[in-house]
Amino acid sequence: MHNGSRYDYEKPYMIERIVSALSYLTAGMVGFIWLILGVLTKSSLRPFMKYHIFQSIFLSMGYFLFLIILEQLSVIINWIPIVRNIFSMLLFPFIIPIVFGFSIVQILIYTVLFYLALTSFMGRYSYLPWISEIIKKNVR
Repeated sequence: MHNGSRYDYEKPYMIERIVSALSYLTAGMVGFIWLILGVLTKSSLRPFMKYHIFQSIFLSMGYFLFLIILEQLSVIINWIPIVRNIFSMLLFPFIIPIVFGFSIVQILIYTVLFYLALTSFMGRYSYLPWISEIIKKNVR
């Protein structure tokens, strides 16, 4: 979808840009509803919409799956006394609120979401290493 793609000449409509940006900001829910509406009205989505909707859903599912695995791992680690203390000391700098009550991890997540929402609202294809490549290969 970058550099010489056949979709580069299709400028997205404003509603497509708004839905794409909102899809990132709502963990893919707006995009999922838009997909359902598209199926009910039997209309096909343009490549720009497919790319951003599927990327937002993929990122949200990956993020929530990562959180579940991390939670289960922390439950296991909390049973081991020495490892629990080391694990807590290593994670503490990343989870303590630093700026306006946000931790480093939260600032990083919100920065990525803002980048994705802003680029989709501008009508561009956002790029995240590995993830965008997977989406690009599967959305046609």
